[in-house]
Amino acid sequence: MIQYFKVAGQKLTPAILLDEAFWVHLDSPDAEEIDSVLAKFDLPEDFITDLQDGDEPSRLEYEDDAMLIILRVPLYYGHRSASVAFATAPLGIIVIPNQVITVSFYDNEILTQFLEGKHRPFNITQQSFILAINLRTAIYYLKFLKEINRRTNIIENELHQSMRNKELIRMLKMEKSLVYFNTSLKSNEIVLERMQRSRWLQNDPEAEDMIEDVIIDNKQAIEMASIYSSILSGMMDAFASIISNNLNVVMKFLTSVTIIVALPTLIASIYGMNVPLPMQGHPYAFYGVMGISVVLSAILIFIFIRRKYF
Repeated sequence: MIQYFKVAGQKLTPAILLDEAFWVHLDSPDAEEIDSVLAKFDLPEDFITDLQDGDEPSRLEYEDDAMLIILRVPLYYGHRSASVAFATAPLGIIVIPNQVITVSFYDNEILTQFLEGKHRPFNITQQSFILAINLRTAIYYLKFLKEINRRTNIIENELHQSMRNKELIRMLKMEKSLVYFNTSLKSNEIVLERMQRSRWLQNDPEAEDMIEDVIIDNKQAIEMASIYSSILSGMMDAFASIISNNLNVVMKFLTSVTIIVALPTLIASIYGMNVPLPMQGHPYAFYGVMGISVVLSAILIFIFIRRKYF
């Protein structure tokens, strides 16, 4: 789908004609729509087709009068069938004279406010609009990182009560999401630093101040992702050790019980043999054997309690 937007004061509003559009947005375009945009703006094919690859890294490149900026933006998968709840995907921003083209093949919330016209009013230029997208990207990273931390705390509380594989797998998915975020944020940082040094950005004095805020928010997100990842990794190691230790405790208890139960069984087995044995003709032989078994078992229980085997 292709959508057109024009600048109306300090807002972006839908446009009917392509020629009056300041912003052209391609949302999961099909082959026909891609070909029409490439032909209209005389763009290299890989400016759009590369974005179909979910692992496409962040980068900034130039081709004649066009500039391509690829950002890694955060995604949230709410359905349970998703392998991870939080991931990242590429968002393409193509800058041509007097117009901006965005391309996304993955559902994300970064552009929602701009598409719905609910964004904060600002002086809209190519530079400020692109930096506003970068700023919202950093904000959403911070938002999702806080949600990951909240979910991690819930899983941690559940693990205190029940050491099941289910909780550990959920924590592993959270750790995987943090790795995606950390990698993507660092690659976005490289793109932002290149933009900061570019002449294109230096033509707009307001944008120079704005990019500082974007870089600061992006660095904050990197630090948060790194801290949460370290905490989660430490928690995973700690709980793995706890589970292993709990297993050792259970095995020690069962071994102690087996030894205690085995002693009466051994005595009963000996007196059950078809050979002459002491006291076998005595009327109280059964009670004597049972008494010996109970006494020996009690002595073993006392020893194991003193040694803290129970």
